[in-house]
Amino acid sequence: MSTKSYVIAVIDDHHSVLISVARLLSSLGYDTELYASAEEFLEAAKITKAFCLIVDVELPEKSGIELALHLANAGFTIPIILMTAKTDDSLKMRAMQIGCAAFLPKPFSPNMLIQALSKLPCSLP
Repeated sequence: MSTKSYVIAVIDDHHSVLISVARLLSSLGYDTELYASAEEFLEAAKITKAFCLIVDVELPEKSGIELALHLANAGFTIPIILMTAKTDDSLKMRAMQIGCAAFLPKPFSPNMLIQALSKLPCSLP
């Protein structure tokens, strides 16, 4: 089965991270939507084609955790993979408590992302 029809939204305020994650996802056969902030994503949330979000924890105005909570409270059930350069176990526990699908430390290997994607409810081969 081709994954080209599957879109993953990536939200990070660092352009280089957006591009590198998009390239990795593209090499795995996914399309991407790229957003520089939680607010930018929220403007497009009702029309997004994404089946999954990959979100940086540390965003300028609304953090990745706050975005996940906002989406859950608004009734969105989209799986969220959080990523962060912080190695804080309490942050990881918080992410899991609010229902995030995975928590990736930056930098992460392609295999870590593949493993996280494979565990999603709508995982792909």
